[in-house]
Amino acid sequence: MSVAWRPPQVVHRPRRPLRRALVLAFAVAWLATGGTGTYLYAHRYWLYRGFPPPVTPAGVPRGTIGQVAFWSRALHERRHYKVYLPPGYATAAAHGRRFPVLYLLHAPPGRPDGYFLAGAIGERADELIHRRRIRPMLLVIPYGKTRLFHDDTEWANTQAGRYMDFVLDVVRDVDHRFRTWRRRQDRGLAGLSEGGYGALNITLHHLHVFSVAQSWSGYFDQTPTEPFIGASDAQLLANSPSAEVPLKARAIRRLGLRAWLYQGRTDFTAPWRIRHFAAELHSAGADVHYGFFPGGHDWGLWRAQVPRMLVAASRWFGRSPRLARRSELARVGHALPHSVWHRLLFNPRRRCAIRHPPPGFKFPSYCAHRAKPSS
Repeated sequence: MSVAWRPPQVVHRPRRPLRRALVLAFAVAWLATGGTGTYLYAHRYWLYRGFPPPVTPAGVPRGTIGQVAFWSRALHERRHYKVYLPPGYATAAAHGRRFPVLYLLHAPPGRPDGYFLAGAIGERADELIHRRRIRPMLLVIPYGKTRLFHDDTEWANTQAGRYMDFVLDVVRDVDHRFRTWRRRQDRGLAGLSEGGYGALNITLHHLHVFSVAQSWSGYFDQTPTEPFIGASDAQLLANSPSAEVPLKARAIRRLGLRAWLYQGRTDFTAPWRIRHFAAELHSAGADVHYGFFPGGHDWGLWRAQVPRMLVAASRWFGRSPRLARRSELARVGHALPHSVWHRLLFNPRRRCAIRHPPPGFKFPSYCAHRAKPSS
């Protein structure tokens, strides 16, 4: 009996696992690309705060930015600072030329080199030097970050470390490494936010070192917060520029001092505070300029005012600070009416975000995540 031949049956297995693998691979690739894009966007914003990367215009000689490591005797460890050298520095220094220095103090949080990235201060210096609006100068930014107290040092000698003395360590190292004028009339100390407070506090304690002080959105009174938690009233007063000015009036008149103070029109600090401090400092014998400019407490304000501050420092460098006693108190711009500023300050969201509350300020109950300053 014969059996009819039949072709072998081909079993077609479903391709679902392969399809699933392809779909999964595509999804992973899509998520990775999106995640990378998100990371790059966030990283660029962290670096430049929403501004394009700074670029020196074509045809303008560029200065150089470097980082220097040195041993800080005040902090007992190896520390760093950023330094901007103006175009042609090496050649000029080799021929014996010396340069003034403007030191800049950063604020927490953020990057100490934010002056160069978000503030574009190197590129602005290149342009101003090229247009001969400022003298060639060095710009130095000490790295004052710490792992304690949420990176808050107040640039003072506290339980966080001797950061006021650290700034003086930086000055000594800069004078040792670079061709600088080693005299107070060619040294300035500036800073933004907490750095602005630090610039005033350090200058008043070391008038023999600095003749120029600039406060960009700084404050003038110390409170028992962060590294000053548990500090005595005497320590707080000794680190409050508003209390220190009357004590240093005689030294200011004898040595001379020039200061530029400004803040944004929508800053948290009450406008009367900067007016009052400017008047007190001027009465003590200092040449004082102060102003109110459009903006809040951010890089939009500070970046816009970089050229003004560089020009002011350059004009003051090399001139005898004692001439400051003959100057008039100068103001630029106008503050918001107090009623308008008051409404902005007491906006619930902004009220909880205040980092350095003025004396007598109290956080409301819905700001429970904020540590209330002790009375």
